[in-house]
Amino acid sequence: MKRSRINDTLAQADEMIRSYGFTLPPFAYWSPEEFKARKTEARALIDARCGWDITDYGAGRFDEMGLFLFTLRNGLLSDLKRGGGMCYAEKLLISRQDQLSPMHTHIIKAEDIINRGGATLVIELFGSDDAGDFAEDRGGTVWCDGIRRTFAPGEKLLLAPGDSVTLRPGDWHAFWGEGGDVLVGEVSTVNDDETDNIFRERIGRFATVEEDTDPVHLLVSDYQTWLR
Repeated sequence: MKRSRINDTLAQADEMIRSYGFTLPPFAYWSPEEFKARKTEARALIDARCGWDITDYGAGRFDEMGLFLFTLRNGLLSDLKRGGGMCYAEKLLISRQDQLSPMHTHIIKAEDIINRGGATLVIELFGSDDAGDFAEDRGGTVWCDGIRRTFAPGEKLLLAPGDSVTLRPGDWHAFWGEGGDVLVGEVSTVNDDETDNIFRERIGRFATVEEDTDPVHLLVSDYQTWLR
């Protein structure tokens, strides 16, 4: 993705988030220079990869397949492994109308996906085979606001504003906005985007950035190169 497109997407996302009465934390608005100057005190944010995240999954077709995310907080895998401490994460997502977040599952992460406002969020669901791989002929069980719901393979769950679904490892899912854009909340166990996203197709998790202009804010995928 071109950096100019990323900058525009950040501004549009911030406007949408504010329109629903939500304000991002102060570090969201640091310039790259301020982030560099404060990287020592911000080490926990950097290590947890909190912040802006825009991806086209390496395909270069953001309008068709992509996602906006902002990681608000993220715990430690070490706490999760020992069963105590900061074992949770929280994100905001924007799923644009007909913009696909492709079929995937997680090894560790369980997550609540919540329609926080806007249009309908469509979640397409499949189950796993005995090895945990994608199974086009298997359904499964999810929980919608605490109510058990079985799903058939390929069933599309429609979440209106206020609705949510709990997805566990092995629940294969893809999603997109229907009828408009959707502000999505995600509350989960500790999030590791480097290793815990298992996609059905061979795609990347992060975008390759074409630096046609300077960044307004850093993405989490910029931290390794910009904040050494």
